[in-house]
Amino acid sequence: MGLGDIGAYGQERIKTPNLDQMAEEGMRFTRHYSGSTVCAPSRAVLMTGLHTGHSPIRGNEEIMPIGQGPIPTSTKTIAEVLKKADYTNAAFGKWGLGAPDSEGAPTKQGFDYFYGYNDQRRSHFYYPEFLFRAETGEPADRVTLEGNKVKDTSTPDFQHPGSGPPIKKSVYSQDAIMEEALTFIDEQANEEQPFFAYLPLNLPHASLAVPERALKPYIDEEGNSIFEEKPFPGGGYTEQPMPRATYAAMVTLFDTYVGKIFRKLKEKGIEQNTLVIFSSDNGPHEEGGNDPSVFNSSKKLRGIKRDLYEGGIRAPMIAWWPGKVQAGSKSDLISSFQDIMPTLAELAGVEVPENDGISLVAELIDKGEQPKHDFLYWEFPAAGGKQALRKGKWKAVRLNVKEDSDAPIELYDLDKDPSEQHNIASKHPDKVKELAELMEQAHKPSSRFPLFPSEKNGDNI
Repeated sequence: MGLGDIGAYGQERIKTPNLDQMAEEGMRFTRHYSGSTVCAPSRAVLMTGLHTGHSPIRGNEEIMPIGQGPIPTSTKTIAEVLKKADYTNAAFGKWGLGAPDSEGAPTKQGFDYFYGYNDQRRSHFYYPEFLFRAETGEPADRVTLEGNKVKDTSTPDFQHPGSGPPIKKSVYSQDAIMEEALTFIDEQANEEQPFFAYLPLNLPHASLAVPERALKPYIDEEGNSIFEEKPFPGGGYTEQPMPRATYAAMVTLFDTYVGKIFRKLKEKGIEQNTLVIFSSDNGPHEEGGNDPSVFNSSKKLRGIKRDLYEGGIRAPMIAWWPGKVQAGSKSDLISSFQDIMPTLAELAGVEVPENDGISLVAELIDKGEQPKHDFLYWEFPAAGGKQALRKGKWKAVRLNVKEDSDAPIELYDLDKDPSEQHNIASKHPDKVKELAELMEQAHKPSSRFPLFPSEKNGDNI
């Protein structure tokens, strides 16, 4: 989901009433960043509090036949930290950080319960034949979604058995996942023990697909899209004749799920004691027939998913906590995914392992002096190898470092040039040198995800 896909951030064509109300009743962050520009490393930053120069997961790493490269057992997650405060932890949706029963599986990383997709490739499709359910200490089970039948599109490189373009559609995976999540909240609200619910839903990722009911706001009486459409023929993703209407419907359906969560919290009478945080794991995508320009999903920022320009890593974030977070407030604090672990640890009253984040508690509840980042750092080993660093108003971007570790740095003044259209590196050589040195300090070599030519046999982490 892009920074501009929500009404609270300026969207005018896609309906997001629940997220808009969340912003009206909570705090909207205007300079927030995802952990990375694609799924797995961004989620790893969120879970571990380590930026991509330190995180064990820095790219999407497919493990056959089902799953992504696992988070090591030695790495501490938010769920493991909250266990120190006797939290019950559950995850619902797309995990992407370890195959079922691997060391990176959620139930081996501090979560008591998991339901959803372990594998990012399988989660490209919304009518799979099965999802996974797992509990701590037990092997993962395949849960059949009755009535779903798919065309198996697996290849030797990308295997996703039981998940592909639908032949028969009965159970929409996100409906099933949300039902499990709401049941968990309902049950935990009756317990004295606190809980942490992590809901990494797939929407609005490609493939573009929703149940027919979700399309209603975006089709006319004849069943045609209200937008000018460019049909998507299929291939690696599901064929979609109305990609624009469907993308809008996916965002609105996500918003509908958000509304269900708030209603459940209020129904159980626990909203005054519950912090809810919403964000997105990277910038908008263009797979599956989506065109981010149609809805101004990047808010005119440069780049999309897989870029380290602002459009690829800037993300919406809204925090809601009645009676604690000031209603209708706005934060211009520079923040990122690595800040969530220290924030939740402070609220839970437990020590946090070494991390790259700052606690946002002072900002959220207006208590004490809010720490600030000296800088934020990202690296992305795919697409030629990329680095980016933000320090105050300055943003440095370096591309193609896999070929040349001394590739030139681009420099932007985000106060004057938020869309990164004017590279002013030649005018500020001292600033370029300063940020280059910070990039070097922030990067720990990884043979698993090598960034520079010399790291193919570097230190593994």
